[in-house]
Amino acid sequence: MITIEELLVREEGQTFDRKSIQIKPKDLAVAMVAMANADGGDLVVGISDTKREVEGVDGNEIKLNDIRRTPFDFCVPSVNATTELVPCIDRNGQHNHVLVFHIEPGLRVYANQADEVFLRIGDKSKKLSFDERFQLLNDKGQACYEETCVQAAKIGDIDMDLVEDYCKVIGYGKVSMDFLQENHGYLIEKNGEFHPTVVALLLFGKKPQDFLPRASIRFIRYDGVEEKVGKEMNVIKDVVFEGTIRQQIDKAVAYLSTQIKERTYLGDKGLFVTELEYPEFVRQEMTVNAACHRDYSISGTDIQIKLFDDRLVVESPGNLPGLVRPDNIRHTHFSRNPRIARYLKAYTYVKEFGEGVDRMCREMEADGLLPIKYYKNDFILKAVAWSKNAKLLQVGKSNDNHPKSSDKVAISGDKVAISWADIRDNCNKNTIIILEYLMSHYSITNVIAREITGLSSSGVRKIFSNLVTNKIVKAQGSNRDKSYTLIMHFIDR
Repeated sequence: MITIEELLVREEGQTFDRKSIQIKPKDLAVAMVAMANADGGDLVVGISDTKREVEGVDGNEIKLNDIRRTPFDFCVPSVNATTELVPCIDRNGQHNHVLVFHIEPGLRVYANQADEVFLRIGDKSKKLSFDERFQLLNDKGQACYEETCVQAAKIGDIDMDLVEDYCKVIGYGKVSMDFLQENHGYLIEKNGEFHPTVVALLLFGKKPQDFLPRASIRFIRYDGVEEKVGKEMNVIKDVVFEGTIRQQIDKAVAYLSTQIKERTYLGDKGLFVTELEYPEFVRQEMTVNAACHRDYSISGTDIQIKLFDDRLVVESPGNLPGLVRPDNIRHTHFSRNPRIARYLKAYTYVKEFGEGVDRMCREMEADGLLPIKYYKNDFILKAVAWSKNAKLLQVGKSNDNHPKSSDKVAISGDKVAISWADIRDNCNKNTIIILEYLMSHYSITNVIAREITGLSSSGVRKIFSNLVTNKIVKAQGSNRDKSYTLIMHFIDR
């Protein structure tokens, strides 16, 4: 059972909030639907959310009854929540209780009585626009996959010791089987027999890959800076890590630490300094994010960690979830797999929802490295971290104040990053349109380029030819289905 001491010291965030007993049910409903639309969480009534004063709820039976009915009377549809009365000593020194709502993440989009939809982002409840609401509706449809029944699996395929350990971590006082049965999403009963769901196997399965064969992490080390195939294949390490999600992450992160380069040198203070190619937190967070947010319904591939001489790439099946986009990923959070996310947070793989990407970028920048960059490529999301070997380049500006229509930008082929400001000053508007599209979508075809620029086929071919020559993009495929991918990173953008 949770204690009042824990409720008082816990910081408000993605999955926790405090409210006064004086709150109106319609206002409480905002926080409820926001949590249900995100990762779920605990909502406490009876503690002032400004001063953290313990007011308690005893003696306010009429108001308390209205508050208890908030999930049913003020949320559409009804939010799935259980309640718990936690004993306390109130601010007047009297024995009292606070009311805790344990809110489950939902598979539907929840609204308040005014048909307004909110989403929990950090410690705030964000009201969604129509377009954001529609996007959330689509992603909720995808999110249900972690609760999909795996009919071939039985209760015996669950390691109850792992369930018991998780119960201890989250303070669940009953036995393991009670946890699986009482918490929605882990077991489904069919014909009098319980079957584990996808998330139950991923978190607690004895051999998850017997039922989910590509739910694993694969590490590939390449010799050089390119991914070659056929006779030129340059793979020098290829290892697959299986087991539960925690086991996969632990093994993959540990192995990755043995593969990155270290540089030891005599520092300014006369002491030897050892530099790693990538900060330790960055390596772990990229792996954790991939395991947490991948789309497990895409069963034809696994998470792939690719290490090149100049960059670390983590490829995860699925697109950016929810309202997250490449331009807001540092400060926006949405869990495609909320139960996996809460599980990893309970084991401190995640400190606080929504802060990991921003911290990765800050640590990279503090080490003089480029921030993490995300690309969407069909059904794969790619996260790229450039190493200390990556060389930066400032493109020479033109002698006049006008962009060069010819786009003749002199770029040395061994560089991996250039100034976006200089690109903008030296390239025409259609080249900028194409590059901005590539920064969000990773690849582009001649057809798409014509649609977004209005140019003819020969016009976009001329732009692509110059970008390929300057090693900003790389051409892939034959003439009929040729596409172009971005191989240059832009700074100052």
